[in-house]
Amino acid sequence: MNKSESKYFNTAIKMDKALISLLERKSFEYITISEICREAHVNRSTFYLHYENTCELLNEAMQYILNSFLSYFTVDIQNFSHSKLSQLNYITEDYLNPYLSFIKENRRIFLTAISNSKEFGFEKIFAKMHQNIFDPILERFHYPTEDRKYVMRYYLSGINAVVNEWIKDDCKKSISNISQIIQECIFGLNGEFTITDNK
Repeated sequence: MNKSESKYFNTAIKMDKALISLLERKSFEYITISEICREAHVNRSTFYLHYENTCELLNEAMQYILNSFLSYFTVDIQNFSHSKLSQLNYITEDYLNPYLSFIKENRRIFLTAISNSKEFGFEKIFAKMHQNIFDPILERFHYPTEDRKYVMRYYLSGINAVVNEWIKDDCKKSISNISQIIQECIFGLNGEFTITDNK
């Protein structure tokens, strides 16, 4: 990346962060380009070098949050059709700890994204994840097709409820402690519920 590309990239990040910060205080439809520029300490002409409108910036801010989130993971998603069932358990420390680390270190961004889920298009993201990740996994566990969206909502809502309580407590409990609580909620206190491998 050359100097001008680096400057362009840094300015874009400033504006992503400015929009996220403004979304903590007001609804997206009431945020103006002038406010974004003030918050990011750039002028309007700089804004228009990057974007045509605030919707374009919102899309980029969503991508910024997703990229930040994914950068915490070092494990790869398995090949769903050929993995053993035991390898399809994503309620483990390998997956929960990076997720919880991101939340702890980016509480404001996480809460802003959740409270503005409609603007960030999280339903579309969920639909994509359901199609490409959750559905193939649940198929391997022989869940009926029509039940799968309910099953995933149950798991995700439960995990988010634990995370929200953790945030309310200012993330005082350790990441490993919260990870353990989530696993105990799903698998039982002593892990009585176990995955049996058919492969």
